[in-house]
Amino acid sequence: MNRLGRKASETLIEMAPSADGEESNGPLCETLSTAGSEVPSSTEIDKRHQSKDSIFFRDGVRRIDFVLSYVDDLNKEWEKKLERRKEFESNLQKAGLELETEDKKESEDGKIYFVKIHAPWEVLITYAEVLNIKVPIKENDIPSMVENPLDCMLTPFRLPEKVMHPEPDYFTAPFSKEKQELYLINDESTFFSPSMRNRIVNYILTRCPYGTEEGKKKFGIKRLLNNGTYSAAYPLHDCQYWKKASDPNCDNERYTLYMEWARFLRFYKEQPLDLIRKYYGEKIGIYFAWLGFYTEMLFLAAVVGVICFLYGLFTMDENMSSKEICDPAIGGEIIMCPLCDRECEYWRLNTTCESSEYSHLFDNVATLFFAIFMGIWVTLFLEFWKRRQARLKYEWDLVDFEEEQQQLQLRPEYEAKCTQKKKNPVTQEMEPYLPLTSQAVRFCISGTTVLFWVSLIIASMIAVIVYRLAVYAAFASLMENAQTLQPISGLLTPQLATSVTASCLNFVIIMILNFIYERIAIWITDMEIPRTHMEYENRLTMKMFLFQFVNYYSSCFYVAFFKGKFVGYPGAYTYMFNRWRNEECDPAGCLIELTTQLTIVMAGKQIWGNIQEAIVPWICNWWGRRKARNNPENLYSRWEQDHDLQTFGALGLFYEYLEMVIQFGFITLFVASFPLAPLLALMNNILEIRVDSWKLTTQYRRPVAAKAHSIGVWQEILNGMAILSVVTNAFIVAFTSDMIPRLVYYYAYSESDDSPMSGYINNSLSVFLISDFPERNKPKTNPEHFVICRYRDYRYPPDHEKKYLHTMQFWHILAAKLAFIIIMEHVVFIVKFFVAWMIPDVPADVKAKIKREKYLTQKILHEYELEKLKERLCQGDKRATEKEFIATEGRMELSRAM
Repeated sequence: MNRLGRKASETLIEMAPSADGEESNGPLCETLSTAGSEVPSSTEIDKRHQSKDSIFFRDGVRRIDFVLSYVDDLNKEWEKKLERRKEFESNLQKAGLELETEDKKESEDGKIYFVKIHAPWEVLITYAEVLNIKVPIKENDIPSMVENPLDCMLTPFRLPEKVMHPEPDYFTAPFSKEKQELYLINDESTFFSPSMRNRIVNYILTRCPYGTEEGKKKFGIKRLLNNGTYSAAYPLHDCQYWKKASDPNCDNERYTLYMEWARFLRFYKEQPLDLIRKYYGEKIGIYFAWLGFYTEMLFLAAVVGVICFLYGLFTMDENMSSKEICDPAIGGEIIMCPLCDRECEYWRLNTTCESSEYSHLFDNVATLFFAIFMGIWVTLFLEFWKRRQARLKYEWDLVDFEEEQQQLQLRPEYEAKCTQKKKNPVTQEMEPYLPLTSQAVRFCISGTTVLFWVSLIIASMIAVIVYRLAVYAAFASLMENAQTLQPISGLLTPQLATSVTASCLNFVIIMILNFIYERIAIWITDMEIPRTHMEYENRLTMKMFLFQFVNYYSSCFYVAFFKGKFVGYPGAYTYMFNRWRNEECDPAGCLIELTTQLTIVMAGKQIWGNIQEAIVPWICNWWGRRKARNNPENLYSRWEQDHDLQTFGALGLFYEYLEMVIQFGFITLFVASFPLAPLLALMNNILEIRVDSWKLTTQYRRPVAAKAHSIGVWQEILNGMAILSVVTNAFIVAFTSDMIPRLVYYYAYSESDDSPMSGYINNSLSVFLISDFPERNKPKTNPEHFVICRYRDYRYPPDHEKKYLHTMQFWHILAAKLAFIIIMEHVVFIVKFFVAWMIPDVPADVKAKIKREKYLTQKILHEYELEKLKERLCQGDKRATEKEFIATEGRMELSRAM
């Protein structure tokens, strides 16, 4: 195979322990040879005019793979920082990296130094082997899938082939310096993509030492950023996002991503996942693949949800319950008991006419169908995502990628903080470890802190409940006496007014607590000192999700499962803290209030999230670059332009997943109360994809590429929420909606064959004798001298021997609710498990391709080894014996047979 350039024969990295026995699994660049990595002096560099928008060194040949920046401020730490930088950059050069510094006089503000880093071929091939990077060995000869005849209908949604598949498909194998002739190396400067190069350089930067302080070796760019030695460290974008680079050697992938992906007018187009993966790395690529797939699946749920909503809309006039409530002869004659103690007056049932009509939009027979449908939809979504993920793993060369590889790479923070060492049973090398006693103490502190903050969330929820109970009486009294509210008094009931204001207050509290929890969760996880990056992310994910779960969903759980369930009855009401009377549900049910709560929190979160993600970075960048934008290109360099952008951060993707998973909870856990929730989520996600792509392409520095073969621990969280959603929706239909009581009345207590639901409202309201009111509950006035009032419950009337005790109908309804929960859960779970069993996690054609590629790769590698052995035999190499040749041939035959 043809290739350009020289072959690196020397080994640049030694994995053996250091001589002094310290940091044996720590900084790798101490032991790197500097052979073949001499940096050209400033006099050797071509000084010809070059645009500062270039992504190359001054010589126009060596690519800038990473940039470090710092401000040379003359404070008391100045000398120490200077010494650290000098030592760190010296060690980087010993590691084989080439540096070029831009003086602060060349910067736009005259204050910032920029250190440009280039990784030469010898460094790249060394660390490509260390990081097990797969590279092409042969063009893929597996025929593509047969085209679907219906694909022509999807043409308007397609992107050009050169955008969707920016490079040919190859068979790949892990890189090995000893087998360079095996790989398709046409040009050393372009063989490793920019994302691979910045990943390799970042690996070196995070492990390179910069000196010894307080008797401990210090290393890693992260520490230097934290202590202010450097102000930023980032790889460069390849060009401006709004125009192509003038340099013909630039790929202009950022410009392509912006034009074809990040603009909102392209919202109906598919995502160029291969180009995203090539430019940003597999970890970001898999996120956008998941988000796009989730959005596609939401389309089906949204359509069914809209149909269920329209069913409720078109059958509003047929709802017998709301008809009876609105009928002056029925609802107008039913006098309801006061909504609060002392201050509230008696009221007529027909004053809730409008709210009872609107509650039918969400509380109808379609609610049951949609709850069951969403239970099955969740399973389809998760199972089909596994298949999609398996296909991406094959297409992106992640089949053999194991997270265990990352587990062998310790976090620099772990290495720095753990002074004790022990032998790793896998690598058989000495490495830092955290003693069990220290782990136990840290976990105890962590667990206690988590419990404290979860308790604080619950306390804040109780405070909102107290607010609801305290202001309820005020709203009831105000709305009954204020003439200005008469036009809307039917729609804006005291229950609804309390629910809306409490939901808004709850949302504000949620946002405030979220701001605090993010920092608390990070602090707790840092204190635990996780061993690897994957372990760090998993621990942080679980803590943040637990906080967010309780924070966002606690108010919905209260309205769904507690409000109106423990009210008592007139004369024996239940009180919180013996002071505030528990809330009652509207006569039409609590479901409309749950819908209100869900809509406000879900929609508010999505609107606030988009403001945070899009507008805030844009304002920050505009403010930071307002002067530089007026400068010509030759004064505003490529590294300065990227320096002025926002930092995506190591946890940037974590927050994106968290936002979507919380949204997933809203549309699954409580979807029985709001069929339009998937539609809201769909519209948000269409915007979310473009906002995320826009901010990543235009407002943020280029993230360091990272590998990932799945969405990680989020998959388990989604599975858990899918199971929980079946339970919550079954309970919502049974206890929050009014469906089961209506069905029991329809089949067991109806007295009219012509209109089975007539009389339901009267049947569902019990009678209370006003004279039985204790002084604490009795209204101050009774101008119309009512004798009895009604309340929502199933209790015997005052003239019955079982006065105010529950009737048999109450127990029948309770038994029906429990039976419904059991039946619905079992039916949905059986269907879920059957669907999961029927759908294989890996498509059959992907399995065949994986086996074919493994076979061909092994064949190519074995043939290469055989050719090398033949050459050695022909050259008279005594170490190449005939038996070795026969054994190699036999291995090839065995591979073919297998």
